[in-house]
Amino acid sequence: MTSSLLTIHELPTDSRPRERLLLNGPKSLATYELLAILLRTGTKSMNALQLGMHVMNHFESLYDMKTASHADFMAISGIGPAKAVEIQAAIEFGNRLNSTFITKKGCIQSSSDAGQYFIEALKDLQQENVLVYFLNTKNEIIRQETIFVGSLNTSVAHPREIFRSAVRCSAARIIVGHNHPSGNIEPSEADVEFTKRLDACGELIGIDVLDHIIVGEDHYLSLREYGAFL
Repeated sequence: MTSSLLTIHELPTDSRPRERLLLNGPKSLATYELLAILLRTGTKSMNALQLGMHVMNHFESLYDMKTASHADFMAISGIGPAKAVEIQAAIEFGNRLNSTFITKKGCIQSSSDAGQYFIEALKDLQQENVLVYFLNTKNEIIRQETIFVGSLNTSVAHPREIFRSAVRCSAARIIVGHNHPSGNIEPSEADVEFTKRLDACGELIGIDVLDHIIVGEDHYLSLREYGAFL
């Protein structure tokens, strides 16, 4: 057997990614080594480290890998359905951990702050998502929740679902945002109408609707600054 076909267990201990992680911590590993740990095994022609490097080289950037579909991963030689699912699950788990950190630590004091939060949360999504940040009286984020997946002009997009969650977590204020997968942040008539309904319901219930943010790629539009609020 040639050295290029050595399995992970046949490598010297200081070259094995799991052992190096235990000894030096995860930050000491290259990205392809972290991926090799997830993949666990290689193929007949590549060990797990080589397969990890092979997958990384398939994409131009980590962003491309983050947004890749199951079919995109399946198109890589050596990656079958199970490994493709494992990679996607790990990426989504990382996304959710990041969202949890934002929710626990965040404080939104302006439309600019809100725009950055919503860009980070929504910019990579391929479908419209309506996301809500629930705030206390100090504008600290106490919860975030995706309320709808789909266009705002559908019947499922109703303010009552948002305010039901707001009451449940005792929010004093909310900020609503959704993405336009096309990248165009110009508000539609449905966006403006939905904003006015939100504002009216919030005033009636006693929960302030601070803003409604539209995200398109790395840009955002504040519907409060746009003049859509009553």
